[in-house]
Amino acid sequence: MSAAGRDPGLQPERTRLAWRRTTLACTVVALLAVRQALHGGATPAGVLALALSLLAWLGFLVVAHRRVSAMGTAEPAPLSSRRALTAAGCTVALAVFAVATLL
Repeated sequence: MSAAGRDPGLQPERTRLAWRRTTLACTVVALLAVRQALHGGATPAGVLALALSLLAWLGFLVVAHRRVSAMGTAEPAPLSSRRALTAAGCTVALAVFAVATLL
């Protein structure tokens, strides 16, 4: 089968859904960080962790949105290593900041 007649099947749709699920999970983590930071009173460390969590969430949101948009094309380009590292870094940062809000 030629590249022009390529049938991508459901793989791009599954990838889009996976990015959307991951974005939803990151949104829930960011919202829980807001709740945790404001629950016992806002401390400077809690506000800083909250601000950094929201920044990491926004970074992940940008990467995910670009990837989901790219998956809508007939032949999506592979995820660049820079964007993959950004997504992974934002995910790790969210986990670290979530632990920081608990302390």
